Amino acid sequence: MNIFRINTSAYKEEDFYIMTSLAEGKIRNVIDPMVQYERDNDTMHDNEEYVNALKQKYPRSIIVMHQYIELIEF
Repeated sequence: MNIFRINTSAYKEEDFYIMTSLAEGKIRNVIDPMVQYERDNDTMHDNEEYVNALKQKYPRSIIVMHQYIELIEF
């Protein structure tokens, strides 16, 4: 299981996290084209649309979205 921080814009507050069994490359294969389309066509996807696209492409994988993850610092 992996946790990835997903950054699709210049605004850090729009970042989100996914806990998933997917590898980074599979995530990029789905999200990169969506981000490029946004930039080329001046449109926007919300974070749930990215996650839903991953779930559609990989329905048997574990994909859980979190807006915020607590950090434990020592």
